[in-house]
Amino acid sequence: MKTKLYLILLAFSIAPALSYAQHQLDLSGQWQFKTDPSDKGVSGKWFSQTFSEALRLPGSMAENGKGDDITLNTHWTGDILDSSYFKLPEYAKYRRAGSIKVPFWLQPEKHYLGAAWYRREVNIPSDWKDREIELYMERCHWQSMVWIDEEFIGTRNSLGTPHIYSLTGKLTPGKHFITVCIDNRIKDVNPGVNSSSLTDHSQTNWNGITGTIRLSAKSRVFFSEVRIFTDAFEKKVKAELQIMNNTGGSRKVNISIQAEPDGVTPKDVKFDPINKETDLKPGENTVLFEYNMGDKARLWDEFSPNTYRLTCTVAAGNLTDVREETFGLRALGVKGTQFTVNGRPVYLRGTLECAVFPKTGYPPEEEKEWARIFSVCKNYGLNHMRFHSWCPPEAAFSAADKAGIYLYVECSSWANQGVTLGDGKPIDKYVSEESERILRQYGNHPSFCFMVYGNEPGGENASKFLAGFVSRLKSEDNRRLYSSASGWPQLAENDFHSMYEPRIQLWGAGLSSIINHDAPNTSYDWHNIIEWRGKPVISHEIGQWCVYPNFREIKKYDGVLHAHNFEIFKESLSENGMASLADSFLTASGKLQVLCYKAEIEAALRTKSMGGFQLLDLHDFPGQGTALVGVLDPFWDEKGYVTASEYKEFCNTTVPLARMSKVIFNSAEDFTASIEISHFGASEMKGVTPEWKITDKNGKTAAQGELARTDIPIGNCFKLGEVRTPLNALASPAIYTLEVRAGEFTNRWDFWVYPYRLSDAGIPEDIRIVRSLDEETIRFIREGGKVILSPVKGSIRKEKGGDIAVGFSSIFWNTAWTNKQPPHTLGILCNPSHPLFSDFPTQFYSNYEWWDAMSHSDAILLNEIGNGINPLVRIIDDWFTNRPLGLIVEGKIGKGRIIFTGIDLLTDAEKRPEARQLTYSMIKYMESNKFNPAQELDPNKINGLFKDGYLTSEAKNNETKKK
Repeated sequence: MKTKLYLILLAFSIAPALSYAQHQLDLSGQWQFKTDPSDKGVSGKWFSQTFSEALRLPGSMAENGKGDDITLNTHWTGDILDSSYFKLPEYAKYRRAGSIKVPFWLQPEKHYLGAAWYRREVNIPSDWKDREIELYMERCHWQSMVWIDEEFIGTRNSLGTPHIYSLTGKLTPGKHFITVCIDNRIKDVNPGVNSSSLTDHSQTNWNGITGTIRLSAKSRVFFSEVRIFTDAFEKKVKAELQIMNNTGGSRKVNISIQAEPDGVTPKDVKFDPINKETDLKPGENTVLFEYNMGDKARLWDEFSPNTYRLTCTVAAGNLTDVREETFGLRALGVKGTQFTVNGRPVYLRGTLECAVFPKTGYPPEEEKEWARIFSVCKNYGLNHMRFHSWCPPEAAFSAADKAGIYLYVECSSWANQGVTLGDGKPIDKYVSEESERILRQYGNHPSFCFMVYGNEPGGENASKFLAGFVSRLKSEDNRRLYSSASGWPQLAENDFHSMYEPRIQLWGAGLSSIINHDAPNTSYDWHNIIEWRGKPVISHEIGQWCVYPNFREIKKYDGVLHAHNFEIFKESLSENGMASLADSFLTASGKLQVLCYKAEIEAALRTKSMGGFQLLDLHDFPGQGTALVGVLDPFWDEKGYVTASEYKEFCNTTVPLARMSKVIFNSAEDFTASIEISHFGASEMKGVTPEWKITDKNGKTAAQGELARTDIPIGNCFKLGEVRTPLNALASPAIYTLEVRAGEFTNRWDFWVYPYRLSDAGIPEDIRIVRSLDEETIRFIREGGKVILSPVKGSIRKEKGGDIAVGFSSIFWNTAWTNKQPPHTLGILCNPSHPLFSDFPTQFYSNYEWWDAMSHSDAILLNEIGNGINPLVRIIDDWFTNRPLGLIVEGKIGKGRIIFTGIDLLTDAEKRPEARQLTYSMIKYMESNKFNPAQELDPNKINGLFKDGYLTSEAKNNETKKK
């Protein structure tokens, strides 16, 4: 009997679906078009006129070559915090009409802000008579108004969901004109000019319709909404069907629902349909179903993204409607300070997506492109994506369902600069309505796991408003977790907190941050910050570490947006005589960037009971002054200095971790590291024997061992054991790497071993270490002496480079958007095979052995001491200024030779093993016949770098320093 009923209902559901597909008109194609910069269209009744221009929809004006040329007066949507572009002479050539180039963000060929009109003729089939007709427009940007012929239908203003208009009774069979006016200006509702939903900082404030555009005809009895609630533990589904009855009277209907495998293996699992008969009153009706899927149903999570399709059918005589919805069986919850999915603890490893799409200037509507993006994220060890102040289209949710990516959605707003939340402004009502629209449109997707109002709210009453916002959403729809906002505030109503405090560089911290202020170690975490919160904490926008621009990337911008900002930076580098160093700057700064991200991520993974982190960012953010914070470019492609497999060693479901109180050792010490693991895989790891080894720079094993065999539970801070080995048997000075393997997962850390005792021979008589070049020292050099000039940090004149804040880490976010927050530099570049480094082993980039030097140094502005100076160690400057900077320079003066270093090698040298070792290596180099610099240095120009009074005060301190 069940089989017969199933076949009857199957035939019953297929026939209407085929019929329904025939009752759609695709409106993609050519539309008439006209801009309305003076807002004359409504009063001028443009909805009844023919436009002479045309373009194609879906698409944007910019894609169709429509809009205004870029000028200095272009009305951009987005704050510009650094106005130097409009003032400084070096930007003058980029301010000329016809050749405008801006450094703030990617730049379109055309820009338009205002109303634009789109019009086309449609022919309504005769069999659409007496049907419900709907106009569906996906991704209108932003506010839409619709006319059918000369009748005004209404307006919509959602940034995150389709604009849907009921045209029932307005479109009779035959020919009609549909006219749509799209206005992308901020009017009464101000989400914030920097919101990713509409800002020129990222996707651009485009005008158009970029998704599906169609007319649909439905029966007078139809589904207005289907909400699916799942019980993953009982494997049951509760379907809440909203059915409209517009027949004018009560109707007896037959309703059926049936689940089918969609993204599930095996696909041959069958689920019986359920049907019921009921009476529908006129208007909207709610009908509830409970559907027991049984033991064969599979759950959805990041490891097994199993999805199902629920087909809902309603029939009343010849009135039939079919609705299909994707869902997954998943239980998202909180246990203490941990997130859980289906009862298992989950750690969120996420990145932001700020609507960065250079090819089109707007988000893709194709599932294929989102599938590619999510695949890249998973390849880099991530399981989570946050949409900063915007909501993605349907295609992103569908792709995330299949990929097993947890999505964190925001209601299209960053109400901070220029707007506040909770003060009774129109944005309050808009955020509330936008949240409801988003939940109705995308709420059934299992990937839709987290929701907040938006980013970093401002306003005295924001907390009160957001407390109500969160409470309302939790009571209306419990299928996901809610919080107030990204960044702050932490409210009692939140299911979880988003906090900026758990990261190694806070906004404004500058050189006082952990990574710049504290000697290198891997022992810190954020437990003291989050332990008392009582709820899961996601660290907000960690990282923000910059890399030098990849100028080879410029040619990839062949769509709507162009990297004119990169062109400015490239020309500046060339003008400063360093064009040939562009690739080296990229790679060296990239290695430092990866080190910083590794430090960030591992600190988060070392934090007991932390909920997760959100990177800013895995790929570059091209706006806000150009924030090159990604190891990937805006196209989600690698830049060449780190691979996905390398990144995944420290960012993954399972990551071995080493707590080391320091990474610089001497040969008389024991190397020690406390080994633990963060494991958030699909199940616990059984019978694992962790292994460790120490290798030299050639990969040769210097020491190795095993830790105790153990079962590794799901969670973090699980201790695996201690590594301890004496270093006196290892060659020094040398770089070594600790590698730890647990099962299939490996992680590694560099450390340095220097000799416990350096040579007691002393400094040769022909070598001096001095603080300044006084007359006697200059005479000593000219007569054939050799000198290391190591001035006190802070002794350089401001205008001679003393205002360049040198630090160990990479630049945070960028200097244009942070009011020049230190550091202003991107690490070092050197040739590690140069004899200077014979006793100071190094890579070509900043690793932790350079922390001491960068923490005790000033940059040497090379063009202030000569032309074409080629330093032994170069500091990579901010790409906005591209100054030729040195850290160690060698040259000749008369018969003698000099090493001029911006590093203060002498202050507290007894506490600084790196400084002592570098000084020793310098002296050994100067003693050798390889120390024969060719470039002539002028001592007067060198002395011209120093502040007034410095030369006099330091001359008396010049003396030979003994080792």
